[in-house]
Amino acid sequence: QVQLVESGGGLVQAGGSLGLSCAASERTFTTSAVGWFRQAPGKEREFVAAISWGGGQTRYADSVKGRFTISRDNAKNTVYLQMNSLKPEDTAVYYCAASRSGLATIRRPEYWGQGTQVTVSS
Repeated sequence: QVQLVESGGGLVQAGGSLGLSCAASERTFTTSAVGWFRQAPGKEREFVAAISWGGGQTRYADSVKGRFTISRDNAKNTVYLQMNSLKPEDTAVYYCAASRSGLATIRRPEYWGQGTQVTVSS
């Protein structure tokens, strides 16, 4: 069972930056695609970004392209989400998730973290 723990959330002003981390408990994480999702109050959880197990392929939601960057360090069992030019509409709980079947199934991951709050003030 892979356990995922997010960190790095917080409060930031619009236009600012935050970096999130997702640390995994097992080495099998290094062969899994990992994604970031978010859920704002009253809204459904939505896909934000994903990265293949080797880091060579990435995917982004249109709403964050050019502002967010996903990366990973398999030696540290950690995936990162760098968020720049933040907007109030980026406010949400951010979750990381892992899929052992790869990027093709990242929107149906087997493992989820507990989430970290990101609040962007206007």
